[in-house]
Amino acid sequence: MYVMNLSDLPSKEIMPGYHGKLVHSQNMSIVFWTVEEGAEVPEHSHMNEQIMHVQEGRFEFTLDGDTKTYKANDIVVIPPHSPHSGKALTPCKLMDVFSPVREAYR
Repeated sequence: MYVMNLSDLPSKEIMPGYHGKLVHSQNMSIVFWTVEEGAEVPEHSHMNEQIMHVQEGRFEFTLDGDTKTYKANDIVVIPPHSPHSGKALTPCKLMDVFSPVREAYR
């Protein structure tokens, strides 16, 4: 077992405006994002299954061509290989869980 405190983890800017605190286990990754208003993630897909939880703010998210705005406590399940993109309409806090490990974020 490994125990840590989120406030002690360093933040990395993974893409412009997306600051993540990353935790990796053997089979999954979790990212706690602080996202600047207006920051965008371009359309992409990956082999990982992903679950996104909007903790604060409003986040415009497109999954398989369907665009919706999500708010605090909304959860989106993103199947592997599904094209998706997003934009922070306000400052946001998001949490993403990936399985298997998101190697690109190590």
